[in-house]
Amino acid sequence: MIAQNKRLFGIVLGVAFLLLIPLVAMLFTNEVNWTLGDFVVMGILLLGTGLLCEFVIRSVKNKDYRIGIIAVIIVALFLIWAELSVGIFGSPFAGS
Repeated sequence: MIAQNKRLFGIVLGVAFLLLIPLVAMLFTNEVNWTLGDFVVMGILLLGTGLLCEFVIRSVKNKDYRIGIIAVIIVALFLIWAELSVGIFGSPFAGS
């Protein structure tokens, strides 16, 4: 039980660290220009992905299925991220 809670703490800490990267970059360059909404959306995406992967790790017992499901979750994260940032599908949510 303690190891599982450490994993959850690691997920939250990892999300915070990843969100610090653009925050620090904004201090040094004008090329990175994130708003509060950008941080909120990316935080939700990263935290949701991490928690969903944690749920799969805890609930799916077959290792092959677990790896496949987590791979699909990560691919979905990258596709949503790419769509929001540059609009690879041309949806109204595209960032370009």
